[in-house]
Amino acid sequence: MLGSFAKFYVDGGAWMHPIALVSIFCVAMVVERTIALFFRYNVNARSFMAQIQKLVMANNIDRAIKLCNVTSTAVLPKVVKAALVKANRGELEINNAVEEATLEVVPQVTRTLSTLASFANLATLLGLLGTIVGLIDAFAAVASAPPDQKSQLLMAAIAIAMNTTAMGLIVAIPSLAAYAFLNSASKRILDEVDQYSVKLMNLLVARGKSRVQDPAGVGGSGTAG
Repeated sequence: MLGSFAKFYVDGGAWMHPIALVSIFCVAMVVERTIALFFRYNVNARSFMAQIQKLVMANNIDRAIKLCNVTSTAVLPKVVKAALVKANRGELEINNAVEEATLEVVPQVTRTLSTLASFANLATLLGLLGTIVGLIDAFAAVASAPPDQKSQLLMAAIAIAMNTTAMGLIVAIPSLAAYAFLNSASKRILDEVDQYSVKLMNLLVARGKSRVQDPAGVGGSGTAG
């Protein structure tokens, strides 16, 4: 198997090298984004927000902030913490804090995804370029090569054309599939941030109004902000 691939690679000529280099970058980006989106930035949003909601309703803002610090690398707790820090401020300040935190985490979640898609397309184009070069060599062999070498040169040129096309697609197809999968994961994370940050803002605003209406009835450790 390894020997067959080595022959396939060698027969493809010089254009196989840039395609192989692109494949290395694609693999590196896929591994890095997989670790980031499924381990570093991800959190069980429903369970996490259920705990946050319970603490906010108990007016235990400090403990809710500490819960955010436990999973400080995940993006949802970062945005939630930004809102909780301003919990005792007005609606505008809470909203601004959430928007600012969201703007900070979006580039972290989407980083290198567009580059991955671009590199997948680049692999396809490099394979196509290798195909064109191989066809040019094939026509040259038919037109001007000595009769005793014509068959050998024609086969070599066709191998360059076919192998570079195949190599480009071998790199591009899995890379585009990985891009679609990772892009879906990043969209899910950002959708959770949007959904739960709005719910938290509404909860904090309602809490603030109840504190104004009944300041003597508020207990707990709501010292944030």
